[in-house]
Amino acid sequence: MPVISFANAKGGAGKTTAALLLATELAHQGFRVTVIDADPQRWISQWCEISGPVRNIDVVSEVTVASLQCHLRELAPRTDYFIIDLAGARDAIVTTAIGLSDHVMIPVQGSAMDAKGAAQILDLLSFLKDKANLDIAHSVVLTRVTSMVTTKALLTIKGLLAARGVNVLDTPIGERIAFKELFETGGTLHTLDPAKVSNLDKARENAGAFAKEVLGLMPVKITRSAASRLFGLGRNAA
Repeated sequence: MPVISFANAKGGAGKTTAALLLATELAHQGFRVTVIDADPQRWISQWCEISGPVRNIDVVSEVTVASLQCHLRELAPRTDYFIIDLAGARDAIVTTAIGLSDHVMIPVQGSAMDAKGAAQILDLLSFLKDKANLDIAHSVVLTRVTSMVTTKALLTIKGLLAARGVNVLDTPIGERIAFKELFETGGTLHTLDPAKVSNLDKARENAGAFAKEVLGLMPVKITRSAASRLFGLGRNAA
């Protein structure tokens, strides 16, 4: 029951798109996914309303600091993966969610402001490690990558983050019409009509590679995982 949070202290970094792509890809593979929509904009909740029931996906809205842990505990028996979409901020609910996470994904576009927002989340992770003894795994995912972003620029960003010891996913999330279409029409990349959405096959390939890489980051045995923190299990609980 891994808990994966998407966080960047700056809004517009591509958090919600990345979170939705991961959720729908995992659901397509047969995993039961619960999305905790803790973003005040509630884009995923709106996507859920447009889509109607989507197999293997539940969306929880109206999330507060007080209710977050209760949602995770109560829904754990019927959830394989929790995905938390957070606000573009560094506030109490972001701190709480990160503290309950097994892995924090930090979406970053190729901009200085996104990098500063990501740095705030990295600083928060360092604070939790130093003050609360919570060593939470985390990775950066590059988002909204287009052909205008050169390979050299991407390598530069990866190099700067690597200097801080930050893992950067090999799979960037591209800027694709199909990803935007999900929020307009609902559904998943696997229910969109390829006759109406250009390059849908490339979008599916991109999202599938992203989900595969994230799954590869999930250890078989999660030491001091969200489950152990929620249910009071020992440090080496599986």
